[in-house]
Amino acid sequence: MLMHMRELTLGEAAQAIGVSADTLRRWDRAGKLTTTRDEHNRRRVPATEVERLTSRPDRHATGDNLSARNRFAGVVRSVEVDGVMGIVELEAGPFRVTAVITRDAIEELGLMAGTSAIATVKSTSVMVERGSF
Repeated sequence: MLMHMRELTLGEAAQAIGVSADTLRRWDRAGKLTTTRDEHNRRRVPATEVERLTSRPDRHATGDNLSARNRFAGVVRSVEVDGVMGIVELEAGPFRVTAVITRDAIEELGLMAGTSAIATVKSTSVMVERGSF
């Protein structure tokens, strides 16, 4: 796929992998990504690294394509729907996460009290996905 290209810029690699450049910088610092530096000290990502990170068949199914660092797996404790919006309360260990999401999302995910779900906290938003753990 990308083997004909030797190295990509950080932005090109981020776009190919489906994450932000900031995520790739974090992965580089954490040792999850191997990079090189060009003559201007800019990070370059070998095509083999991009291939390695995009070849995982379960990547999208597990939510690994998100750059969010705060994911809370838990059990839905309550769902209140009013009009086009709803409030979902999730108990995740010692944490209670409350998210306001659309009625469509609640129905599509099949969220109801007792179902397993994962709340992903990113900036000021909370994303909820149904999942098992």
